[in-house]
Amino acid sequence: QVQLVESGGGLVQPGGSLRLSCAASGSIFSIYTMGWHRQAPGKQRELVAKITSGGRTKYADSVKGRFTISRDNAKNVAYLQMNSLQPEDAAVYYCSAGRSDYSDNYYVDSWGQGTQVIVSS
Repeated sequence: QVQLVESGGGLVQPGGSLRLSCAASGSIFSIYTMGWHRQAPGKQRELVAKITSGGRTKYADSVKGRFTISRDNAKNVAYLQMNSLQPEDAAVYYCSAGRSDYSDNYYVDSWGQGTQVIVSS
């Protein structure tokens, strides 16, 4: 099973940017679909973006055009570039590794511990 460690969270002003990183170890990173999720207080965890082993990406409607997911298989790292951040983007962001099927369903095998993103002036 792959182990995941997120970094890059913090405090940012509205309109600002952050880049989250997810470092993977313990398994063959390149075969996994990687996902970024977020959970705000009192809300369910939601999938924000995912990228398959082949590089196909998918985004939640709320972040399309603002967030970009990418991966570097040589470094075993997945990234989430977040631009034009708004207060409603504030949440704990979690990295995940899992599998996608032919219907584009995503099944999570491993979770990171999460990194806090605060958007405030």
